Amino acid sequence: MGPHPAVAAIRLAVRRVLHDILTELNTTAGVPAATAAERMPERPPSPLVLVACSGGADSMALASALAFEAPRLGVRAGGVTVDHGLQSGSDLRAEEVVLRLRELGLDPVEATAVTVGRAGGPEAAARDARYAALDAAAARHGAAAVLLGHTRDDQAETVLLGLARGSGIRSLSGMAAVSGAGGRYRRPFLQVDRQIARKACMVQSLPVWDDPHNADPAYTRSRLRHEGLPALEKALGKGVVEALARTAQLSRDDADALDTWARQAEAGVRDASGVLECAKLYALPPAVRRRILRRAAIDAGAPAGALFARHIEEVDRLITGWRGQGAINLPGKVVARRQGGRLVIRQG
Repeated sequence: MGPHPAVAAIRLAVRRVLHDILTELNTTAGVPAATAAERMPERPPSPLVLVACSGGADSMALASALAFEAPRLGVRAGGVTVDHGLQSGSDLRAEEVVLRLRELGLDPVEATAVTVGRAGGPEAAARDARYAALDAAAARHGAAAVLLGHTRDDQAETVLLGLARGSGIRSLSGMAAVSGAGGRYRRPFLQVDRQIARKACMVQSLPVWDDPHNADPAYTRSRLRHEGLPALEKALGKGVVEALARTAQLSRDDADALDTWARQAEAGVRDASGVLECAKLYALPPAVRRRILRRAAIDAGAPAGALFARHIEEVDRLITGWRGQGAINLPGKVVARRQGGRLVIRQG
């Protein structure tokens, strides 16, 4: 008799990601194509994959699946839990998570404490601190990848948050299955429902911790999870989460295609000295043109995280709505101005 369907689902998701990681590692190393099991004896020592685990149902399910699948593919499996220090007793809870991961057979396992700042709000600040800690842990242990437990439900919430911000198609694409420097971060559960992960923990008798912040209405994502999405399902029927996750993938495909188009078109809209020509930019579709403008602003020194759609729209009007207006000030002390039919974007 096979494993419970929920357990089988999470293991399959992790197995696929591990196969991808092994294939990429062996391609980079120039190893001839073969099955992962055949390749691994040629790669001592085995690659290390870490799981980021908070002790919640999603990440505990992910840790259990990694602990099961990794040895079967010749991969070492470890874990990291991040103590944000935002709640009383968080250090003790981090120690408990470390013990649970070790009981699953993961090694190395560590807890790392961070100091959460205030930039961007509490949720963004905690996220920035967490990823910085995970980056450091991956570098310290030489990990090939770090697995994150974001589920399809998390993806649906991310799409709705992007829609509310009016941030465009890239924001609607949600979280990528592969992200970070060199593809460090992998999200095996983006097609797995949150309830499946919780069920997998229950049938395996894995203790889980429910973060009270996830139910705190002070946090935007919490309100969306407990009020917004249920209201949408009540109004539109079941299947909203799945549809939003599908929208994320379609949006990501479209955004990737437009990004490629913009990269290819950019050389053709610059003069011999490399300055953007307004007439040639005007001839491009708006979605392509604005991508070129955004990249030019970032290259000039504008911080990507501070460069919003309204900034790019203002610069775009120098091309599409030229009436002799003055320079546009952008974040990072970058200035965009139109001069003699050309668009000059530079600091100061």
